[in-house]
Amino acid sequence: MDIYLDANATTPVLPQAQAAALAAMNDCFGNPSSTHTSGLRARALLERVRADARRVLGAPTGQLLFTSGATEGIHTAVLSALCDLREQRARGAQRGQASLLLHGATEHKAVPAALAHWNRILGLGLVLKAIPVGPDGHHDLDWLRRHAPEAALVCTMAANNETGVVSDLDGISAALADSRPLWLVDGVQALGKLPLRLLERGIDYAPFSGHKLYAPKGVGMLYVREGAPFTPLLTGGDQEGALRAGTENMSGIAALGAVLEALEDGQTFQAPTALRDRRERLIAALREAFPALVLNAPVEHGLPTTLNFAVPGLASKQLLDLFDAAGMRVSAGSACGAAKAQPSEVLLAMGLSEWQAASAVRLSIGAADPASAIDEACARIRACGDALRAGGAASASPERSLQAARPLADNVGLNAAQVQALMRASPRPLLVDVREASEQAVSGEAVLGPGFDCTRAPLSALSSHLPDWLGLPVDVPVLFFCRSGNRSAQAARALRDLGREQAWSLEGGLALWPVHAATRAPD
Repeated sequence: MDIYLDANATTPVLPQAQAAALAAMNDCFGNPSSTHTSGLRARALLERVRADARRVLGAPTGQLLFTSGATEGIHTAVLSALCDLREQRARGAQRGQASLLLHGATEHKAVPAALAHWNRILGLGLVLKAIPVGPDGHHDLDWLRRHAPEAALVCTMAANNETGVVSDLDGISAALADSRPLWLVDGVQALGKLPLRLLERGIDYAPFSGHKLYAPKGVGMLYVREGAPFTPLLTGGDQEGALRAGTENMSGIAALGAVLEALEDGQTFQAPTALRDRRERLIAALREAFPALVLNAPVEHGLPTTLNFAVPGLASKQLLDLFDAAGMRVSAGSACGAAKAQPSEVLLAMGLSEWQAASAVRLSIGAADPASAIDEACARIRACGDALRAGGAASASPERSLQAARPLADNVGLNAAQVQALMRASPRPLLVDVREASEQAVSGEAVLGPGFDCTRAPLSALSSHLPDWLGLPVDVPVLFFCRSGNRSAQAARALRDLGREQAWSLEGGLALWPVHAATRAPD
């Protein structure tokens, strides 16, 4: 059983949300802009969900439009604020003199990217500045108060996606009170977890994303304060009161509505006290498994669903590989930047050390996760610690030394069907698991399924095994595998560089291997 601990990246879809989406496809498939009965039914569903959202957000006034997600909402809000500034400049109004765009130093990269994009497209020449944060992740309010009078738009998060740190929105509101620049609050991680008090705090724009809270991907919302400037990002139709053109995503909106209803039923989602208890249990298990563990953000300032930590001497990739081998899905930070494998900019902005930023692991639980999942997660975390102590921590340098001389375009990958065909051929291939010993220990035997007998040779010790494989009969293929296919591809290329062309890698690694379909070796 997989244990999913990456809820800040995305969540599974609630069963009632799935049912609502299917019902919208089957029974309420009309276009809500149509005036016949099917269209009227769809329109009623649309407005019912909007009313639910207003109630959950505490936003009886202002605009609330459905979007494809938070990124669209952010771009719409930024475009609206900057178009208004350009009009102010044309009229010579006081607000048109603003020269700065301010965003939190730990903001999701979608925000500064949107600011830079529309600043360039509209030719405004504004200066982007990051609001400094302290080691606790909180914004420097004195700095913000000094710079706010020059700002056209201020962008802050309600809660950080990497660390879970909850922003001092009351303090930010007070810091902006005298100058009153437009204010965008990224509410993605706050939906269903924090009271935003949008009206009371004077928040002008607040984007939300459904898939962070058990709705499908591709649906979100944008709140716009009554009287705040607005420019549509998408035009061409009168949908959403002419605020956002394009036929509405009715199945996604229906599913989001089911999640909003679940937030109010008091049964589906765990209360904050219960979530904090689960977080403390996970911390205890982590400290038992990794006694030197360091928390990268103080939990008293964070969401009860989020932990960010580092272990001295262990790179985040080593921990991610180990947890993944144990069937636990965690991340090193924002999913949007996962492919770059660079130190966390969020943690560096908080003033944390380079090693912490490079070794950070984020563990985020869902508010609808069953208690049994936390029990199992704690047991597997302790097992990971035991496996690591038994196997030792592998150095990363041997892996780097095996970078192949031949180009990466030289394909060494075989997909599942090709592997099955190779297993039916004669002679059968030698199967080699190049994951580290600790990963192999927590994943158990028969990782490819019954009948796939494997040799274990960690990539960090691969050089000691090369002579054995070079001595095999020339027609015996060697098939390497690992978690994702990256390390096994390095091993295959290394063996090919030594002259053995029958060296292959399992394409996509164990992540794409159909073990859940009861895969077994051909007889």
